[in-house]
Amino acid sequence: MDSFLQFFYEMMIMLFSSIGAFFSNMWRNFWAIFSLGTYASILGNHSYNFTVWDWILAIVFYILYAAVILFILFGIFLLVRKYIRIRKTFVAQEELVGQIDDLNKKVVKLIREKDYLMAMRVSQLGIQPGDDVGQGEEEQLVDNKSERFVKLMAVDTAYAEGSYRTDMPQEFSLEQIVNDVRNFACTEHKLFYEHRIIRLFLAGLATSKLIILEGISGTGKTSLPYALGKFFAFDTPIIPVQPSWRDKAELIGYLNEFTKRFNESDFLKCLYEGKYRDTIGVMVLDEMNLARIEYYFAEVLSLLELPNPNEWLLDIVPDSWATDPKLLRNGKLQFPTNVWFVGTANNDDSTFTITDKVYDRAIAIPINTKGVAFEPGPYSKYDIEESYIQKLFAEAKVKHAIPEDLMNRVKQLDNFVLETFRITFGNRILKQMRDFLPVFEATGGDMVDGLDFILTTKIFRKFSSLNLSYEQDNFKKLLRVLSALFGENNMRESKEFIKRLIKK
Repeated sequence: MDSFLQFFYEMMIMLFSSIGAFFSNMWRNFWAIFSLGTYASILGNHSYNFTVWDWILAIVFYILYAAVILFILFGIFLLVRKYIRIRKTFVAQEELVGQIDDLNKKVVKLIREKDYLMAMRVSQLGIQPGDDVGQGEEEQLVDNKSERFVKLMAVDTAYAEGSYRTDMPQEFSLEQIVNDVRNFACTEHKLFYEHRIIRLFLAGLATSKLIILEGISGTGKTSLPYALGKFFAFDTPIIPVQPSWRDKAELIGYLNEFTKRFNESDFLKCLYEGKYRDTIGVMVLDEMNLARIEYYFAEVLSLLELPNPNEWLLDIVPDSWATDPKLLRNGKLQFPTNVWFVGTANNDDSTFTITDKVYDRAIAIPINTKGVAFEPGPYSKYDIEESYIQKLFAEAKVKHAIPEDLMNRVKQLDNFVLETFRITFGNRILKQMRDFLPVFEATGGDMVDGLDFILTTKIFRKFSSLNLSYEQDNFKKLLRVLSALFGENNMRESKEFIKRLIKK
C-alpha cells in the first residue's frame, strides 16, 4: 500500500507540474512575441556590419513584424467582442425566459381570480359547487342578460314589423341603370366615372359575389360602391381591413368564453341585415390586401363557390340558445343572396400580393385614372330588388347570348395559349365568360371589348410569373394570333398588356 501511495504521489506531482509548465511556457512564449527589447537587442548585435540594403531589409522585417502583431491583437479583439455579444444574447434569452415565466404565473393567477369570481357568483345564485348549471342559469350567471348578440338583436328589433320590401313601379334596363348610376354619382357626390367602369361593375355582379377594385390611390375605388349603396337605398358599410387579420374571427367577430357575449363586427351585422331586405347591397373590404385574403376570407370564398345558395351557411357559434337572433339557425347564418362583396386594393410595398386563388373567383377591375368631369343628365333613383336584377341578368344571357363563332375563336386561342405557355382557361373562367359577356353587352358595351377585359384580367395576367425574356418570341406570336382571330383593331387592352410584358 505504501508503494502505491508513493507511486500515486509522484504521478500527480509529474502531471500537475507538466500542466503548470505547459501553461507557464505558453504564457511566457506568448508574451515573448511582444518582447520589443529582445528584438532590439538582436538588432544591436548584428547591425554594426549592416550595409544600406541590409538596413532596408531590416526595416521591412520590422514592418512585417508590426503587421503580425497588429493582426494578432485584432484577432484577440474580435474574439473578445464575439464573446461579449454571445454573452449578451445568452443573458437576453435568460431574461426573456424569465419574463415568459412571470407572464405564465400571472395568467395562472388571473385564471384563479376568474374562478374565484365565478364561484362567488355561483354562491350568490344559491348553486352549490359541482351542481349542474343549466343553459338559462349559465346566461344569468354571466350577465343576468340572455342576449349574447347585441347588434343582431337590435336588427331584429328594427325590422320587428317585417322585412324591408321595395316598391318598384317602373321597369328599367341594365343600360338605363348604368346611365342613372353615373349621373347620380356625379350630381349627388361629385364623382366622375366612365360608362365602361360601371358596365364592368354591373357585369361583375352577374358573374361573381366578389369584385376587386384595384389601382393607384385616389381614383375613386371606395367611392364607387359607396355611391352605389346610396343609389340602391342600402347604405354601403366600409370595413377597413387590418394588417393583423389572419382568420375569419377578425372578420365576423368572436365569442368571449368568459362573458358569453359575442363581439359582433359590422361585417356580420350587415350580412344579418341583408336577410331582412330584398334590395341590392354591397359591402366594402377597404384595402383588403393589407392582410392575406386567403386567410381571413377563405371560408367565405369557399362557401360562395357552392352552386346552391341554401348551402351558404357560415358558422358563427358552436351552439344555439333560445334567445339567439331569429335568423341565426343552429349557430349558423345563411348568406343573403342580395349582398355582394367589393374589395379595394392598392398595389404597393405595404400590401400582400393577391393570389390566383382569389383572382380566379373574383372579377378584378383596374381603376388607374381619375374620372373626367362631365355635365350630368337627369336620372331616376330607385330601389332595385335582387330578384329583379337577377331577372335582367337572365334575360341578357338569352338576348345577348355569346355567338358560336366567337366561342370557337376563344377555343382556338385557348389551344394556342395551352400549347405555348402551358396555361389554360379552365371551366370556371369559361363559365364566367358566359355570365359576364352577355350582361356587359346588355349594359351598352361591346362583347369583344368585354372578352378583351376577361382575357387580360383572367388569363394574360398570369403571364407575369413566366420567364419574360424567354417568352419574347411567343408573346409576339400571341399578338399575331389575337389580330388574326379578333381583328387588328380589337383586343386593345390585351395587346397593350402583352406589349408591356415584351418591354420588361
